[in-house]
Amino acid sequence: MAATANITDVATWLADARATVLTGAGVSTASGIPDFRGPQGLWTRNPAAAAMFDIDIYRSDVNVRREVWQMRRDHPAFTAEPNAAHRALVDLDRTGRLRAVVTQNIDGLHQKAGMDPDRVIEVHGTLHEVECLACGRRTPTPEVLARLAEESDPHCLACGGIQKAATISFGQRLDAAVLDAAVAAAEDCDLFVAVGTSLTVHPVAGLCDVALRSGARLVVVNAEPTPYDEAADAVLRDPVETVLPELVKLAAGAD
Repeated sequence: MAATANITDVATWLADARATVLTGAGVSTASGIPDFRGPQGLWTRNPAAAAMFDIDIYRSDVNVRREVWQMRRDHPAFTAEPNAAHRALVDLDRTGRLRAVVTQNIDGLHQKAGMDPDRVIEVHGTLHEVECLACGRRTPTPEVLARLAEESDPHCLACGGIQKAATISFGQRLDAAVLDAAVAAAEDCDLFVAVGTSLTVHPVAGLCDVALRSGARLVVVNAEPTPYDEAADAVLRDPVETVLPELVKLAAGAD
């Protein structure tokens, strides 16, 4: 049966909860960063773009790497500012109710908004570092982007290996330690809030199952339907940059 609880109910739960929040691309769209699967998403408008996020294609095709580096150089995350949803989660953290933010986003906007980096679990990595696929050396992304004028496919300065953003591509495994931290955060909460995510990408979407098995309530905040709507205790469809500030405000008033 579909959930019937509303935002006031969720705020009441949040007031007494230890919450873990899972964030997806929908949290950053109000900051000018397009999502992937929404009506105006990158892959919705250009399905062929998904191939550029495949690790085997990236390794084998220098032209794909060159195109990806140009995309990285122009990525809006480098100039984007946090929006009200990011700031609301910082406010929630300051109340002591937040266990962790588990994010599928690679833009670093949670930290830019003021969130303690130790509280943010970046399951899909970060755009702000570049990793060598051969030796594992990490370099700040601006240092690599600065070389694009001379090198369209900048290789590792330590070993000459292929470099890519320190993000998880299709065909790459999630970092085991990072995934373990995300699972622990889903197990150790009273309320699991999935915000701005389609909940179609596993194993991250499965954190909802982890939380439910551990006895937590599940809240889904997303503009489009998700596979977990029927299992959720509440489903909120309003824009996340509106819902999250309102939730935090109402929860504070329910103290």
